[in-house]
Amino acid sequence: MAGSGAGALAGLAVCATLACNVACVVFFLRGQVEGRLRRGCAARLGAGGVAAQRVEEGEDGEALDRDVALAPDAVLNLELCVPTHHSSSSSRHAASQARSKKVTESRTELNLSLACVACSGHPTMYEAFWREVGGRGATVIRGWQVMSYDSDAAALCWFLEPELEREVRRLHRVVRNAVVDGYHLVVGTGATQLYQAAMYALSSPARGDRPVPVVSPAPYYSSYPPQTDLLLSSFYRWAGDANTFTGDECIELVCSPNNPDGAIREAVVRSAGAKAIHDLVYYWPQYTPITGRAAHDIMLFTVSKITGHAGTRLGWALVKDRDVARKMVYFVDRSTIGVSKESQMRATKILGVVSDAYEAVPPAADGITVPRLFDFARRRMEDRWRTLRATVVASGGAFSLREETSGYCNFAKKTVTACPAFAWLRCEKESVEDCAKLLAGHKIVGRGGEHFGGDARCVRINMLDRDNVFNMLVQRLSAIN
Repeated sequence: MAGSGAGALAGLAVCATLACNVACVVFFLRGQVEGRLRRGCAARLGAGGVAAQRVEEGEDGEALDRDVALAPDAVLNLELCVPTHHSSSSSRHAASQARSKKVTESRTELNLSLACVACSGHPTMYEAFWREVGGRGATVIRGWQVMSYDSDAAALCWFLEPELEREVRRLHRVVRNAVVDGYHLVVGTGATQLYQAAMYALSSPARGDRPVPVVSPAPYYSSYPPQTDLLLSSFYRWAGDANTFTGDECIELVCSPNNPDGAIREAVVRSAGAKAIHDLVYYWPQYTPITGRAAHDIMLFTVSKITGHAGTRLGWALVKDRDVARKMVYFVDRSTIGVSKESQMRATKILGVVSDAYEAVPPAADGITVPRLFDFARRRMEDRWRTLRATVVASGGAFSLREETSGYCNFAKKTVTACPAFAWLRCEKESVEDCAKLLAGHKIVGRGGEHFGGDARCVRINMLDRDNVFNMLVQRLSAIN
């Protein structure tokens, strides 16, 4: 009896072990499937918390080069509101269940631009170009590389990788959109950090309780006010529209081409105490004619608006005055102790690929030509603007856009039209005072003009998303009478 009892217990132990192993395998496989599904959905969430877009993947995890079919009732979310509060695990689980339910109902949220806390257009239009480039755009980082804080301890910007500096200066010389000789180069985590660094450099030290006013002509980039006041600095403060500023000392933010309306801008405050920061992140040939080499005191640029690599989070400033550049470096040093070396290495490779296609193009082998970024983007932007303008004309006066402009481009060596990264769409219906609300009624969620210091009858539209997203946007606009 004792022997049979022991055998039974042993049998139960074996069964329990097998059941445990089977459960582990099932749990592992479930995790793999769910992980792939999560990776297959764009990580952007709209105001309703619904997955942005399903993207099929190949065996190596790379997104397949195809457009995803969109549900006919998909909501085009032009603005992604990033939550500013922390969720509990139970609320996250409930939100996850709600998202799953809405996905199964094919109510896909699509995002044409980032807004609220983080506000920038998703430049996923460029994905097709970089798929065509393939391995030539790949960056390999070995485990022992870029482990130090320093890049060049003796340099003014000691965390700037020398190879990146060479490629940045090279690209500006290729495009001829900015003077680089005689300028100091400061790298930052996107143009956002450099904007903060420049304000710090131009305003410090402030005089007692009199922070320097920061202004910009309306409509201005909607993130300027919150970024200016985020740190509650006693050195500077947001003071609104530069067109109505009546003081002497100020810092003016000059975005040209302008976000949101694409206008070419110059500083409007002419007082002796005014200092300018020129935000030139869109001054590239796919968006506007390159009419000359910019040579302002402080000029900001970013990788995301050139090549589409917004997630790399890398920008740079060309700064004329050494002391101002030193203060900007100090700000970046104290806030983030430098800038990611991995991001710098990737940007170095990407910018090199762009310049190589225009400087040293090897003979085509087997009829294969080297992809050229600015040519690709210019064609896409011209097609999209042509389509959007035709849609607006067909609306019978329901909508309007800024008048089309053109000019001679020193880079393209011909006259080209301006194709801004954003469209400033205005509703002309007398009965409509809020254009964003009108579009929301047609499942297009946009950010209204009042957020840009402008008119609520206007809405900003991102022109840089994937083809299928843009095509559905046009389809939705066409349906509005």
